[in-house]
Amino acid sequence: MEEIRDPAPNRRDEDRRDDPFIDTAALAAELAEEHPADIAEALDEEEPEVASAVLASLSREQQVEVLDQSDFDLSSDLIEALPVEEAVRLVSAMSADRAADLFRWMEEPARSHLFARLPPETQAELNRLLSWPEHTAGSLMTTEFVTVPSTWTVGETLRHIRETERTRETVYAIYVLDPVTHKLEQAVSLRRLITGESGQPILSVAPKHDPITCAPLMDREDVARLISKYDLLAVPVVDEHEHVLGIVTVDDMIDAIIEEGTEDAQKFGGMEALDEPYMEMGFVAMLKKRAGWLSILFLGEMLTANAMQHFEDELERAIVLTLFIPLIMSSGGNSGSQATSLIIRALALGEIKLKDWWRVALRELPSGLVLGSILAVLGVTRITVWQIAGFHDYGEHWVLVAATVGTALIAIVTFGSMTGSMLPFVLRRLGFDPASASAPFVATFVDVTGLVIYFTVALIILRGTLL
Repeated sequence: MEEIRDPAPNRRDEDRRDDPFIDTAALAAELAEEHPADIAEALDEEEPEVASAVLASLSREQQVEVLDQSDFDLSSDLIEALPVEEAVRLVSAMSADRAADLFRWMEEPARSHLFARLPPETQAELNRLLSWPEHTAGSLMTTEFVTVPSTWTVGETLRHIRETERTRETVYAIYVLDPVTHKLEQAVSLRRLITGESGQPILSVAPKHDPITCAPLMDREDVARLISKYDLLAVPVVDEHEHVLGIVTVDDMIDAIIEEGTEDAQKFGGMEALDEPYMEMGFVAMLKKRAGWLSILFLGEMLTANAMQHFEDELERAIVLTLFIPLIMSSGGNSGSQATSLIIRALALGEIKLKDWWRVALRELPSGLVLGSILAVLGVTRITVWQIAGFHDYGEHWVLVAATVGTALIAIVTFGSMTGSMLPFVLRRLGFDPASASAPFVATFVDVTGLVIYFTVALIILRGTLL
């Protein structure tokens, strides 16, 4: 049987990492045959000086294609390192949305210096894209798309596509405009176009329904749902007069979804979202991202000590209650974290809206009661088995202790489920990201209230016996 070997690019990468003296000409020759995405990935692993030399060795077309890769982290650094004239040529040839991203990342004064040297039409185009708030359809769109007047035929449209294809980000959707007002009338897929007769009017192959569009201020998560719902390759961004400002393509949307998911995951872990990849974050910057929330959570957990101090007399009289504090606290926090995870994801996917909070509450209340009852049965069973089997003596009132633990678990798990499910709605209503309702935050909040519930239940059940 033939031996299965690793792909050549992997071996090449390993060799380069071990070699302190890199032959940039040889590396450029190797990468010249690779896909632009693979070239960008390989250059990201090199020092900026090496990456710059390799990029300069590639053809002009390849340079633009590599810089157009959305996940090419060194792109802004390499552009800043180039002579201004060369940087202007490359930026002018890049796709508009990618060039706009480049200027968002660049720092002053290099940003302003380069921008001032760009052609006026390029400056105007970039200014339009950079004027929209981050994470909106306007900030994600490209202005390089195909439009034709509604008076054209199928044959004229196909000829126009052949002539302009290289200057457009996508030709899979053609936007048909009113020849006088330039309003969007229809969106015709390339598939429909090539099935039509050459002499037919372009509108004869258009779908019957109105075109699917989005506003420039629509949030990127809503744009993603729109593309997913209608199975689109691109969605036009239109103003209040139905003029097409640009299009958001599915590949740009995938990048945005990955970024959004990464930010939510980091926030849900109880920290600020990272601005750069993990391995590229500086030590001090990483501490700043993590220390703030960690300190807030620590201060929140201090309330746990305050709660225990408030019930200090009860703890002295019934020391057995302290054995179950970790059990009580973790159960409430876990149930709250579960509910928070479910609701945040449902909100992100559009499965539930802000107005559905009461439906969620009606669903989580019985869920919390049932889940709490399951844990209560397990807790009471554990105490009973340990008492009868002689593993531990909980005292003469062990039945009441078991009842206290069971009742407290039902109450705390129910409270945790309700709190965890409602907190994302509260944050959304106040204008915050629901992902800020991180699992550690919910767990901390439920820990404190859980102790109060636990000892309150103990006071009711054990009064006159242990308390």
